[in-house]
Amino acid sequence: MRAKQISQYTLILLIISAIDNIRNLPQIALFGTTLIFFFALSALFFLIPVALVSAQLSASSQEQGGIYHWTCMAFGPKIGLIAVWLQWINTLVWFPSILSFIAATATYFFNPALASNKTYLVSVILIVFWGMTFMNLAGVHRSASLATIFSVLGALIPIALIIGFALLWVVTGKPLQIHFNLHNLLPTFNHAESFSSLTALTAIMTSFLGVELATVHINDVKNPEKSFPRALGVSVLIILGTMTLGSLGIALVLPLDQINLVDGVMQIFTLFAKTYHFTVLIPVIMLMIICGGLGGMISYIISPVKGILQVAESGYLPPFFTFKNRHGVPTRLLITQAMIVSLVCSAWGLMPSVNGSYWLLTDLSTELYILMYVFMFLAALKLKIKIMPAAHLFKIPGGIFGTGVICFLGLVGCIITLVVGFIPPSNIDIGSNMHYFTVFASGVILMILPVFGFYAYKKHQDSRG
Repeated sequence: MRAKQISQYTLILLIISAIDNIRNLPQIALFGTTLIFFFALSALFFLIPVALVSAQLSASSQEQGGIYHWTCMAFGPKIGLIAVWLQWINTLVWFPSILSFIAATATYFFNPALASNKTYLVSVILIVFWGMTFMNLAGVHRSASLATIFSVLGALIPIALIIGFALLWVVTGKPLQIHFNLHNLLPTFNHAESFSSLTALTAIMTSFLGVELATVHINDVKNPEKSFPRALGVSVLIILGTMTLGSLGIALVLPLDQINLVDGVMQIFTLFAKTYHFTVLIPVIMLMIICGGLGGMISYIISPVKGILQVAESGYLPPFFTFKNRHGVPTRLLITQAMIVSLVCSAWGLMPSVNGSYWLLTDLSTELYILMYVFMFLAALKLKIKIMPAAHLFKIPGGIFGTGVICFLGLVGCIITLVVGFIPPSNIDIGSNMHYFTVFASGVILMILPVFGFYAYKKHQDSRG
């Protein structure tokens, strides 16, 4: 029997909650007025292509889905392995950055200065992540609806407040940190420092990662041929509107050289609270933001592990990792995940500043995730040409040609982002450019290297019969 269908309104909320994230606003705000240009570019070359392609792939997968299944169908299990590995390992790099944001936000309860203390941040990251890991080992889980509610409370409402107070800031004639004119709206590339403004693309792409996680609901939506494009259109407009205006709200009010990537959200709310006399509400706003951050992690603790479990069950990992407890939880994989996250926390000691460490983790996570999307676009194109299922709940208009155009746009966006990822930002203390490049490139290699060990293990096992 077909599962209960979801409404177009629910689908819109699912897509928005998968992407809209208030923690990304400070790092985007660093790029001032040029962020408008990069948001438009990212929507055309990434957000829309990913949503359309993942929806078509999901609609074609009646029983199974996900990046491992799609890439295995298109290119075989070896490519499927590297694609799902990239999806998993980028999440492990992402965890410390989202947890540092939560930890920094919590300091406003007792000592905001701790937001720049690496020892405090790493300690909270480890305690919270291991605590959530053990909760999942016991079979504790949260529903998708709870995650959506947390996302609305911790993202949409606070972003709306930032936009509202920033507008009030402008109309009351308070000093502005950026100014709008044609020269400022478009990036310039006539010298090295200006060229580094391209790093804004990394910050904005980070804001769009994960949209494919919501489009798996395409099989459950009513009248998907009409309702999904409408939901996608509305979602894209809301996401672009809230993220662009929210980032500009911070850039208008806070001096760009004083924006802290880890606790920039609380910086802006603290300033607004002092200016407009609502400091009594700061704890409430802070709790909402913390809930939003935790809500974003609810499905990410266990969900990515399921893809790696598929890999283990396919023989690319020792049987040791396929063990599940009485709750059906892959305990050994979850413990391994927590151990890797603990090692990733060492990145906080590789950069001279908290902002630098935060950017390194964000950039590295984005680079790995974007590589996964390259495989997804290529798989979608090959499956459309090779298989062409007789019926779709949702199809990209234009058949093979339409799919090809969308995949081409997405691949162009991915390639540009992959190249830009190696460009160090000029407005963040990351040490020397060579130091950043060495650490970043080493991180990418180290995160991908284990895949070749899995290939060797599978080959060895097959040779033994």
